[in-house]
Amino acid sequence: MSAPWADWDHIVKIDPDKELADGETFEDVCRTGTDAIEIGGTTGMTQEKMQAVIDACSKYDVPLYQEPSNPSVVVDHDALEGYLIPTVFNAGDVFWVVGAHKEWLRMSAKFDWTRTFTEAYIVLNPDSSVAQYTDADCDQSDEDVAAYAELAEHMFGQPIVYIEYSGTFGDPEKVRAAQDALDDAALFYGGGINDYDSAHAMARHADVVVVGDLVHDEGCEAVEETVEGAKDARSELADPR
Repeated sequence: MSAPWADWDHIVKIDPDKELADGETFEDVCRTGTDAIEIGGTTGMTQEKMQAVIDACSKYDVPLYQEPSNPSVVVDHDALEGYLIPTVFNAGDVFWVVGAHKEWLRMSAKFDWTRTFTEAYIVLNPDSSVAQYTDADCDQSDEDVAAYAELAEHMFGQPIVYIEYSGTFGDPEKVRAAQDALDDAALFYGGGINDYDSAHAMARHADVVVVGDLVHDEGCEAVEETVEGAKDARSELADPR
């Protein structure tokens, strides 16, 4: 059976600690054409905030996933297709590599592995909240990024490798290096995707581009441009004529 994200090109990540753009609704977000909605953020997370966003998006026909930043904010909700669980491979604090994950298992009376998928994060923007939160070593060369990607797939069996620039547009050569190092794992990219061109550029190297801040700062019309850019790039790669 293929992975749920096998046909995805684009994800919207909603931060429950942030408001949507003025006048817009979760229905508007769900109608942007994105392939999936991921609900999560780094700071200010609570179960109540997560629950509110899941409830609001659950009425619409878009796959919903939670990406919890720590075990205490995990929500058990029938509308969720599953959980995308980050493990930060270049974290300076081992808690964000395996510690938080061990705590989640310890706290869970019953754990649903059939809906739980892991993402090998490589965090590359030192000014981002996630880099500071996890004490990530962001000084990584193209070769370092490729090695992390290969390690994640082949030694640790990660189905997703996630290049995270959170808040800024990253180095396409580092994303290309990760892509070249992978065989079957999916490559996600997040950071600075804010228009057609940026989505198109990164979707030429990543299987899936993730849009986060844009949905809160600029709104759904801007998100729709990134959906178009990502899908055009993936179509061109599939049929390069």
